[in-house]
Amino acid sequence: MKRVVIIEDQTILREFTRALVENCPMLELVGETGDGLKGYEITRELKPDMLILDVILPGLNGISLMRRLHKEQPALHVLGFSSFQNKMLVKQMIEAGARGLVQKTESLEILETAINKVAEGQSYFSPKVAEIMREIMIHPDQSFSLDDLTNREVEILKLIAESFSNKEIAQKLSISVKTAETHRNRIIAKLNIHDAPGLTRFAIANGLVNIYGE
Repeated sequence: MKRVVIIEDQTILREFTRALVENCPMLELVGETGDGLKGYEITRELKPDMLILDVILPGLNGISLMRRLHKEQPALHVLGFSSFQNKMLVKQMIEAGARGLVQKTESLEILETAINKVAEGQSYFSPKVAEIMREIMIHPDQSFSLDDLTNREVEILKLIAESFSNKEIAQKLSISVKTAETHRNRIIAKLNIHDAPGLTRFAIANGLVNIYGE
């Protein structure tokens, strides 16, 4: 019997995941929460065999949580569950110790397969994540990380994620609109993320913006 903890802040998704775990005879749900910091604490206390967690969480994001736990519980089997994936995120999660990754837009059948595979000690990456991993292998030198941005670009990325327009960014930073547009285009090129929602999710995942107002 494998002991499982779920860390997912969206109640409906956590309930779906709980049902999948409870329907599997080889798994036992021992804890669940929607907060990253609380999830870290209960995982340290309960020492489960498997952890299923979202990447973007209040309190402590999933990547930071995995990094901490990987040092303390290296045998822990972690399945990452996220609403979006890009090269940076996939690389960071794998480096942090994830044995599997599933995108939330994929089916419950895929999530169920991932849970069973990772619980058995195998690796499982859903089809959409596998496509990104192939891109990483083809272009290993492309990091698409926050480290690729200048301090000014990080500042502007944060403002983009806070829904400021180019004109508003220019006014706020005392630069021209054209300069603001140039910075935005450079951010897009460096991160390979081509829309504002994608840039916003990237900023949230990297702790630049706190969507929980804390």
